[in-house]
Amino acid sequence: MSDLFEKVTGDQDFFKKIASKIPGFGGYIERQNRRAADKLLRETVADRFEELYQRISAIQADFVSDGQILYVDDLEKAAIKVRTFIDKIRTASYGYSGFFDAAKVNEEELARVYEYDSGMLDLVDGVSNAIDNVEASAGSDGLPAAIRNLVSSANECLLVFGRRDEVMKKG
Repeated sequence: MSDLFEKVTGDQDFFKKIASKIPGFGGYIERQNRRAADKLLRETVADRFEELYQRISAIQADFVSDGQILYVDDLEKAAIKVRTFIDKIRTASYGYSGFFDAAKVNEEELARVYEYDSGMLDLVDGVSNAIDNVEASAGSDGLPAAIRNLVSSANECLLVFGRRDEVMKKG
């Protein structure tokens, strides 16, 4: 995901490139670039989870059509957790600190947050596999266990996100 940071820095306008030569201002530009890269990364994570949310909603619709209403509420638990995760990721703080702020967020802290956020992409595969398992288990005795696994995987995403603040506060 470091290519996102390179994309942000490569798209700098002429003013930013000149201003980065001013002593002290270069670090500010670097921090702004890291913040922009992290925001882009979080949007990517949220978009991937949006696709997973749509898959869960489609399974719920299929269950309703097939008369398997018993499982719709259980799937809703997973859907709510995934939706909550998406909302938290999209609105998460990205370590903002203005140029003249007394409390500065340094490059190391931003790099640590970016690294943590990039790890959230790994959660996509776990939830996707859990959804695959629910789809494969439809109509079988293994369906309740597959749904519980999906709810657990979605809950893990929220737990991982909850630890993000700890990463931002380390120093």
